[in-house]
Amino acid sequence: MRLGIVGAVAIVLGLSWGSAALAQAIPQGPESVAALAAQLSPAVVNIGTSRRVPVGGGTPFPEFPEGSPLAELFDELNPNNGQGGERMEEARSLGSGFIISAEGHVVTNNHVIEGAEEILVFLTDGRRLPAKLIGHDEKTDLAVLKVEAGSPLPFVEFGDSDAAEVGDWVMAIGNPFGLGGSVTLGIVSARNRNINSGPYDDFIQTDASINQGNSGGPLFDMYGKVVGINTAIIARGSGSLGIGFAVPGNLARPVINQLAEFGETRRGWLGVGIQEVSEDIALSLDRPNTNGAIVVDIDPAGPSIGVMLEGDLILQFDGKDVQRMRDLPRIVAETEVGKAVPVLILRNGAEETVAITLGRLETTDIALVAPAAGSTGPAAVADGLSGIVGLTLGELTNLTRDEYGIGDDVSGPVVTGVESDSDAEDKGLIAGLVIREVNQKPVKDVAQVEQLVAEADSAGRDAVLFKVTDPAGSSRYVAVKLH
Repeated sequence: MRLGIVGAVAIVLGLSWGSAALAQAIPQGPESVAALAAQLSPAVVNIGTSRRVPVGGGTPFPEFPEGSPLAELFDELNPNNGQGGERMEEARSLGSGFIISAEGHVVTNNHVIEGAEEILVFLTDGRRLPAKLIGHDEKTDLAVLKVEAGSPLPFVEFGDSDAAEVGDWVMAIGNPFGLGGSVTLGIVSARNRNINSGPYDDFIQTDASINQGNSGGPLFDMYGKVVGINTAIIARGSGSLGIGFAVPGNLARPVINQLAEFGETRRGWLGVGIQEVSEDIALSLDRPNTNGAIVVDIDPAGPSIGVMLEGDLILQFDGKDVQRMRDLPRIVAETEVGKAVPVLILRNGAEETVAITLGRLETTDIALVAPAAGSTGPAAVADGLSGIVGLTLGELTNLTRDEYGIGDDVSGPVVTGVESDSDAEDKGLIAGLVIREVNQKPVKDVAQVEQLVAEADSAGRDAVLFKVTDPAGSSRYVAVKLH
């Protein structure tokens, strides 16, 4: 009997030890976010908008000639309320937002208030306040409103969104489906998401439930700081699939500050066209990775003229690494206008740092140049390049200029043929393109191209980097593998 008791105790202790070890091995989530939600909810608001929209032809009603004595009489009986064939109705929409100052500045999404004729902000204490639009930005889908409450309002502050790691707990508060004041909890599912909604896409992905009406609401970390503005969802029909996206707080904060202060954005401008570094381009430049953005062209009226060169590979901007091409427009836009910025570049195989004083982005944006697809042109007399890179070239003459529609301001050998099933064909090279550079060295004729390609082949290079210009004057870099 005593042995049985001891055995039972041992079993119980064994279970206890096993549970303790399991608890230590697996990190636990928060027991409750009730206190945090209660603390933050008063600063989260619901936003209602209304605008007048045409709804078709209205009710058919006779029209009388101008000056007819019956016109005034029948106008009072018109069921379209004097709006004739363009009858209008009020369209309403609901969204979310959050207060960022005691004075009543409110942040939301631009698409929540876009086109609104009236904006109302609903507080958790039941007050309904008319709001004034201070400024909005379509590129980041952000807007700043202002309400007058007559007394200080509860507000929340931004945290460091760069510190939010995949797996961290986050909490969303908003107005899904017009219900108001809904709290959802989840984690950061991914970072740096590009959903092709704008030039500065760098979204935080979360599985915290975000539905219609959550747009413009805050995404909080467990310290109660705003790390994102809930903006988009992946949906099927009218329902969310549980994947939501938030604009990172560090990207939104400078935009919001500028909108609040100036009513508009004042973004930095570098004045260059850039292109992504593909695997083949990295090989042709003897780079260990595809980091950076390659300069394709330079705006003659921009701040980079005389400092940057076409073909420069931008690796760092103001001390921040450019890991992907799309990083650069965002980093530049966040940088103060007029600031002298160090830019680390790779030029002719060597790294160097140049200084550029940023201009202000107006209507022109940093150009992102994507490789264009195309078909091959007509065959031409073969030259020594055909067996190495699948191209045949010819000199640029008046005849070839007329044939391909190439302007007088473009010089260099012209592509007259592309070998079928070649890497050059796969990369979109076609007849009529003018070769301006080979491995970042300017070329004027076919002989120079042949020499540089032969040198790359003899050196054991895997690819050759061509800079080509199309008849419309647009340039891009294309890395073609050597046969």
